[in-house]
Amino acid sequence: MKILVCISHVPDTTSKINFTNGDSEFDTNGVQFVINPNDEFGLTRAVWFKEQQGANVTVVNVGGPDAEATLRKALAIGADEAIRVNANPTDGFFVAKQLAEVVKTGNYDLVIAGKESLDYNGGMVPGMLAASLGYDFINSCINLEVNGGDVKAVREIDGGKETLSTKLPLVIGGQKGLVEEKDLKIPNMRGIMMARQKALTVLEPVAANSTTQAVKFEKPAPKSAVKLVSADNLDELVNLLHNEAKVI
Repeated sequence: MKILVCISHVPDTTSKINFTNGDSEFDTNGVQFVINPNDEFGLTRAVWFKEQQGANVTVVNVGGPDAEATLRKALAIGADEAIRVNANPTDGFFVAKQLAEVVKTGNYDLVIAGKESLDYNGGMVPGMLAASLGYDFINSCINLEVNGGDVKAVREIDGGKETLSTKLPLVIGGQKGLVEEKDLKIPNMRGIMMARQKALTVLEPVAANSTTQAVKFEKPAPKSAVKLVSADNLDELVNLLHNEAKVI
């Protein structure tokens, strides 16, 4: 089984976020980047298939040279090889088109993507990728079993879970639950050293239009000052909750 894991290169959630160019572009200065958490769950599951079923695991990213450190980490975790499509990931449609070309060329059986990236939270790429390929698609996947060409998956739905059966080839949008957090792999020294020897192929992008453009970003309003109310003054507390906070 050939598995392709889509890796997004996203800011660490502890980073301070700022925008430039009239709040239309993300400011990367001083920001540390990591593997998108939803993708990391998918990568860990793919490595499990490698260890248990002999699958071959390739990771792919659409981005610039700065994303190669993130791809090397994915190799250190256990992927066999990496591909970087040398293009700025301008929007979901453009990224899906680039990934579809990689899948067609590599003839992958299973494509694992995160259900969304934690930078723009678009949630578009896995579905558009599946549509471009004509593959079945399961989103919000929290469990995945493959037996030959048969697949059993569980996905999260409002208020519960849904169990599905399908066949390869398949695209999934994974999330927390695909593996447990305690099972996420931390690269050890041996894995880091081996990652340096693994292939990282750079491909030029195929022609594709960007269908959307970011006009402006806006950060959440800063939190207001805390108001302290005496434990004996319940009338004032009720007044503030009703007239200012408007929660009662």
